[in-house]
Amino acid sequence: MKIGLFFGSFNPIHLGHLIIGNTMATHTDLGEVWYIISPQNPFKKNKGLLHEFDRLTMVEKAIADNPKLRVSDVEFNLPKPSYTIDTLTVLAEKYPQHEFVLIMGEDNLVQFEKWKNYDKILAYYKLYVYERPNTAPHNFKDHPAVSFVEAPLLDISATFIRKCIKNGQSIKYMVKEEVEEYIAWKGFYA
Repeated sequence: MKIGLFFGSFNPIHLGHLIIGNTMATHTDLGEVWYIISPQNPFKKNKGLLHEFDRLTMVEKAIADNPKLRVSDVEFNLPKPSYTIDTLTVLAEKYPQHEFVLIMGEDNLVQFEKWKNYDKILAYYKLYVYERPNTAPHNFKDHPAVSFVEAPLLDISATFIRKCIKNGQSIKYMVKEEVEEYIAWKGFYA
């Protein structure tokens, strides 16, 4: 099976993430999309980052009704910060029957050459990229390993959601109801 890997902190997972995952799973040749929870992104500070198991639980709740979407904790047992090439190597060894594809926003291509072993990623894996408005120029527009996929975008950010919660404002319709209830129950981001 061809599987799309959607990496992120998902702090918290929101409808924008779900729309991208579902679009990739239903509008491309991917059989499934796996959300890969990153315990620590090498390009981001982990200030305000919930424990990875809480973020895993939120993703599980968010995707429970969609059989084409799954979640993976593969990076939980890897050295931190986690690097995509290392995760890909582990997944390829663990699931040799699958072909893995990276899913990312076009804004990530701007920094892609800074990723560890980015050239090896391009040599062995395909990238399914959803376009983002106002993305700075990059060198991958015509790369044979990069395919651009039209996907609806919501201008929602996890940062905005966390800010709303901290200020006691509603996050209704930005996250799934199950995720909103879990956040409230645990008192996250308040």
